[in-house]
Amino acid sequence: MARSQGKALAHWMIAALLFAMLAGTLAVKICNIDPNELKQSCSKFVTGRNPPRADETCCGVLRRTDLPCLCGYKSALPAFGINAKKALALPGQCGLQTPNC
Repeated sequence: MARSQGKALAHWMIAALLFAMLAGTLAVKICNIDPNELKQSCSKFVTGRNPPRADETCCGVLRRTDLPCLCGYKSALPAFGINAKKALALPGQCGLQTPNC
């Protein structure tokens, strides 16, 4: 079950980043957050070989986000170079509960 939740969280994170890339400069809110803000604040923590732990800026964005809502975008995520294991760790690094996707 935890593995399933992990995959789902990785998917929502990638979907959010995808929407951020597509949204450009538009102020479109998805799941209570501007995807550009999520991308700018959190992408460095889920990409690359050894991403750092989430910082307070990223955690602040995640706290304002409707995390279960982002589960609906999970299928669009894997093609963007996001480290799923790291994406799944972000809410925990921020003291948040992983949504049940």
